[in-house]
Amino acid sequence: MTLADHDLATGVGVLDRSMAILDAVQAGSRTHASIVRATGFPRTTTHRLLKSMEAHGLLEFVGGYGYRLGPRLLKIAASALQEPSLRDIGHPALERLASNTGESAQLFVASLGERVCVDSVESSSELRTFVKVGAILPMWAGSAGKVFLAWTSANARQELMANARSLTPATPTRERLVQQLATVKARGWASSAGERQEGVGSVSAPVFGPIGELVAVVSISGPISRVSRIGAKRYAPAVMTAAREVEAAIGGTRT
Repeated sequence: MTLADHDLATGVGVLDRSMAILDAVQAGSRTHASIVRATGFPRTTTHRLLKSMEAHGLLEFVGGYGYRLGPRLLKIAASALQEPSLRDIGHPALERLASNTGESAQLFVASLGERVCVDSVESSSELRTFVKVGAILPMWAGSAGKVFLAWTSANARQELMANARSLTPATPTRERLVQQLATVKARGWASSAGERQEGVGSVSAPVFGPIGELVAVVSISGPISRVSRIGAKRYAPAVMTAAREVEAAIGGTRT
């Protein structure tokens, strides 16, 4: 964890540094010196941020112990737990999708240039695929990544694809991927066959929020023997229906 790393995280230096300090305290760094070592930040910068975060209730200083997470964070966490999460809202649609298709279903969100699986329902089939909740996957390989890229601005897309590399013989080149994205946006769904992991196919559709913004992606995945590029057309209507069900639950608007 370095100062440079956090400057690149969001481009908002103070916020990135503050989050790094919270991560360090949560991981067990308590004193000013140990937080400096954990973050790599200058001592004066660390001191200034610690005092500011303490004043806002994000951290609390306890004599003889050091810093710990503050009461304001606990209030924020308690409020968040009272609100239904996207995972809670979308889970029934994933359950139906997995049941209707016989394949594993997932819900992805974008985070710091990658996609994260926030919910997953496993297929009941003996031969199946499974993506763990919390799995972090690239944007430039797999059908869910294509959906995120298709609804991303050209400049942001270039940044997301900057580190693209071949994962399998079927992983599309950057040029080929850009060509595919126009088709994805036009038809409203994406497919992949062995592009991220050999032998695995997937179909994905976008979930839009209240003002038409892309908030998540619904997917199914399975053995390429069933979810091939040609076979994807058979699954696309069910995946798009599930995406619309999630939208309806969050008050979203399909664009």
